[in-house]
Amino acid sequence: MNNEERITNYGNAVLSNIKSKDMNSLKALLNSANEVDVLDMIQDLSDENKAVVFRLLSKDTALFVFERLDTTFQQQLIRSFTDESAIEIIAALDPDERVQLFEEMPATFVKKMLSTLSPEERKMTDLLMGYKAETAGRIMTPEFVHLHKGITVSEAMEQIKAVAVEKETIYTIYITSKAGKLEGVISLRDLLISDSSSKIDDVMDEISAKVSTDTDQEEVARLLQRLDWLTVPVVDTENRLVGIVTIDDAIDILEEEATEDILDAAGFADVAGKETDRSWVLTKGSLPKIWLVRMPFLLIALAGGIAAGFIIEGFEEMLESIIVVAFFIPVILDMGGSVGSQSSTVFARGIVLGHINIKNFIRPFLKETWVGLTIGIISGAITAGVIMIWQNSAMLAVTVGLALASTITIAAALGFLTPFIIMKLRGDQAAGSSPIITTIKDITGLFIYFGFVALLMGSYL
Repeated sequence: MNNEERITNYGNAVLSNIKSKDMNSLKALLNSANEVDVLDMIQDLSDENKAVVFRLLSKDTALFVFERLDTTFQQQLIRSFTDESAIEIIAALDPDERVQLFEEMPATFVKKMLSTLSPEERKMTDLLMGYKAETAGRIMTPEFVHLHKGITVSEAMEQIKAVAVEKETIYTIYITSKAGKLEGVISLRDLLISDSSSKIDDVMDEISAKVSTDTDQEEVARLLQRLDWLTVPVVDTENRLVGIVTIDDAIDILEEEATEDILDAAGFADVAGKETDRSWVLTKGSLPKIWLVRMPFLLIALAGGIAAGFIIEGFEEMLESIIVVAFFIPVILDMGGSVGSQSSTVFARGIVLGHINIKNFIRPFLKETWVGLTIGIISGAITAGVIMIWQNSAMLAVTVGLALASTITIAAALGFLTPFIIMKLRGDQAAGSSPIITTIKDITGLFIYFGFVALLMGSYL
């Protein structure tokens, strides 16, 4: 039995106990399983059943599962808890995870939960919430290990042991001055193999990279990805160490951004606002809500298809005179659509990963247009060769080849230009790109094709 089948069987057993209302058997079943299996299983349950299962988990398993759930699921669970249960879970979260949960919760709830935290936890949470959203300050954790210069390696190890259980990570240790200014860094491994009588100043490394509290979170995530580090230090305007961003946070950020762009590139608009995760809407939402997400931009594509039909009707006499021309309309439209979608995806991924700078758009735009032209020439030449063999008509081969090359070039340019313009207009660039590109490409592609037919094959009419 593979892992997927095992989780499915486990989930069915959980549902069976819920249906029969055998809470004792359900509790035993839940607490006999490993934490990862519970996490995999609970994400497929309905909102109501999630709440039932979560209340029966042991404290440690409940916290493990809660920390790894999507923020939307966390909010749903919190709303279903009693005040006492919510307070217990929120108090156990790391400050950065707590802030992420609070970001989209009602202000009255956040204020109430903050008042229940210990003074130290409330201070750390208030600190993070004071920074701008989607910056290093907002996602950093203040629970890190740091040591002051001047102590020995032996003293450093004692200090780490005393606080390790309370910190999010202890594998990278930062060295600061008495005033808290960042001076150096050392890994736990290097500290362990250093002479115990050595001064920490002599074995630490220089800081080769750091970020400020207002650095964009995506830039921080890409830095960690590029350097292959576990953490990166966050400093204030006076170079005082105020927190760290960990690699797991970076992975979450990159995954979230990539997922949003992939969903948007398919034509999904974020009509539900910040409080509703797009993926959740499309997989768990009600039918009307799914319609609201998917239909608006698809109606644009539908209108484009109808417009294309009117264009074809306008060239009805031409098609009746040279019926073979109609054979290659799907080739023109399909190839243009495929290249346009590819270019749009390249643009979205390039923006997410930082390979395309929106402030210097012209260079990647020109390169993509050039790529489209070369692909168009190659595709046009291949198609022309096939037509020569199939229809034995040099003029038809040249006409279709030129039309195809032109359409592909325009489609590649549109794949970059359309989302860029929508972004500049502060619209949802990825959501509207695909249907808009399809509509413009179909209309221009048909005009180009019939234009070449009229120009090069007019004598056949």
